[in-house]
Amino acid sequence: MHLLLADFAGVGLGTWALLGVALLLALAFEFVNGFHDTANAVATVIYTHTLPAVPAVIWSGCFNFLGVLTSSGAVAFSIVNLLPVELVIHVGSAAGFAMVFSLLVSAIIWNVGTWYLGLPASSSHTLIGSIIGVGVANALMSESHYWGDGVNWSKAKEVGMALLISPVIGFCMAALLLIVMKILIKNPKLYSTPDASHPPPGWIRALLMFTCTGVSFAHGSNDGQKGMGLIMLILVGILPTTYALKSKSTGNELDALRNQLQACISYCGSQEKGADPDYVKEDPANVITTFLRGHHSTSPELFNSVERIATRSLKTLGNDTSMSQIPERERGSLRADLYLLSSVSSKLAKNHQLGSATGEKGAKELSSSINAVTNFIPIWVKVAVALALGCGTMIGWKRIVVTVGEKIGKTHMTYGQGAAAELVAMMTISLADILGLPVSTTHVLSSGVAGTMAANGSGLQMATVRNILMAWVLTLPICVFLGASLFAFGLNLIAHLGIH
Repeated sequence: MHLLLADFAGVGLGTWALLGVALLLALAFEFVNGFHDTANAVATVIYTHTLPAVPAVIWSGCFNFLGVLTSSGAVAFSIVNLLPVELVIHVGSAAGFAMVFSLLVSAIIWNVGTWYLGLPASSSHTLIGSIIGVGVANALMSESHYWGDGVNWSKAKEVGMALLISPVIGFCMAALLLIVMKILIKNPKLYSTPDASHPPPGWIRALLMFTCTGVSFAHGSNDGQKGMGLIMLILVGILPTTYALKSKSTGNELDALRNQLQACISYCGSQEKGADPDYVKEDPANVITTFLRGHHSTSPELFNSVERIATRSLKTLGNDTSMSQIPERERGSLRADLYLLSSVSSKLAKNHQLGSATGEKGAKELSSSINAVTNFIPIWVKVAVALALGCGTMIGWKRIVVTVGEKIGKTHMTYGQGAAAELVAMMTISLADILGLPVSTTHVLSSGVAGTMAANGSGLQMATVRNILMAWVLTLPICVFLGASLFAFGLNLIAHLGIH
């Protein structure tokens, strides 16, 4: 606690107010996320009478908490990478805060609305739709006025594919698993309607408790990271002195970064011949940002700009053995430069625009070295997000649980159906977490329940399935619209008030 308070020492009243509102919004998003996604984890144990509702929700909340605390952070920064580069590097500006506020408010509005109607919508889809909306609005209001330049579309495609494929995996794999269970496990109790007056046999209860625990933990480790990434973005913008760079970076990490920066400078020096002298006078950050926005080819001017940013970063690092030795006023700008270098090197390597395997390997190593000293999440951020997610589950679980437990299939969920759906959800979400891909617990588990109902011949309540599918289909376009509208309103308000 003493160290945490030291982080905020010397912060002015206005900064405190801005920080408080921003953190409150980010934690509110995770709180509402608990209403939706985490509630799915307890639906099966409640409707199979494995646990009463209150203990089930508390149990799930606790393992959500642990999942968040042990998460890697890969998903958190994959979400940040979807945001417009020029806003990320200037997140401390008025436009940067308009971006953060608008995407969080739009995501919260849609999540609360669908929760109130009892529709299991995806918090991941909601947030990503809001991010795309902000990016599109930012591009339309820029000098180019071309909407396609506002989003990291390669990253959006990667994330979008994970979100689209995961429900299909949930449906098919849960249906297949239930069929295999029926072939291998002949105990009729596993496939019979639970008796409300008698708890299930001990081994069945243990199986369902295991799957509920696994889904809760996996959900915390994946979904909890989305709020973490946004909170870190907020902290970097408001308190760059403390949060722009990882203070505990080791000497080896800094040496590796210096070596990669030097290699980058040497490589770019060999590629910048023929650069337009007038163009070279441009701000190198603008040249790189323009390249990152769309599908552009490489040019001598781009390599010259990358070389200048890398040289500037290397000079700022000097021979320091600790991030704390870097002057406070330079930490925010150093992080911005490193973020640009990481983004451009990742894009060049991924699009095979460096002409050789050696060049691509060097670009990946540079990006990795930069991430090692910039991508970090303090423990207090993890604890705050974990508490918000867990409390949201405990308070707002019932509407979504009733939909998943009673309204997807025409018959009561059996023990085997609950176990199959949750086992597939647990494995799918855990794999996505390892790969650093955000997926929807709601989509995976709801699809899994539907898959087991179909495989069991139980039948589906098509009205509910239709409403859920409509919510899934509408989430992205509506959140894109909300995010874009709120961001445009925020920018116009900033311009009217003369704030920079």
